[in-house]
Amino acid sequence: MGLPKEKEADYWTYADYREWELAEGERFEIIDGTAYAMSAPTTYHQSMLMELSRQIANYLQGKPCKVFPAPFDVRLFYEEDESDDTVVQPDISVVCDEQKRGSEGCRGAPDFVAEILSPSNTAIEMERKFELYRRAGVREYWVLDGEQKILHAYCFERDNIAFCSYNAADIAPVRIFSGLEIVLEQVFTQ
Repeated sequence: MGLPKEKEADYWTYADYREWELAEGERFEIIDGTAYAMSAPTTYHQSMLMELSRQIANYLQGKPCKVFPAPFDVRLFYEEDESDDTVVQPDISVVCDEQKRGSEGCRGAPDFVAEILSPSNTAIEMERKFELYRRAGVREYWVLDGEQKILHAYCFERDNIAFCSYNAADIAPVRIFSGLEIVLEQVFTQ
């Protein structure tokens, strides 16, 4: 189905996004007003997503933060009038501020975001979204490469960026949550 033809090359907002009539399974993100089609995830991608979500959800049980796997709309620069021009669907979002949890998704930056790479999205996640999440106020951003079995973890603290890489044999701490450690061997199991 795709985007409405009359606005295909135009600048998009969340208000436009809400009006799109997409085919089942069709997904888009809007970044700075530009629409990007998203391809369907692979079985391995979904397996990684579910295991990482499970480990995070188990830790968060009984705590105020909540984990949301994709598809889940994140309006990074939320505007009540729906004029915001960035709506993404991170593979995993953790939102601690209850005020940001709207019926349509997240209104503002999640505290934690994880993206799982695939051949069609590597450049977007590694370049465009890195800066986007940092600018929006995401506190910790993970990029998981299932093919290489590597995790790149970034903590954004004020103007500083802390970076660590981990492989499948490692246990990776989620720095913004004291005591949360992810067993990567379980995440990267095919």
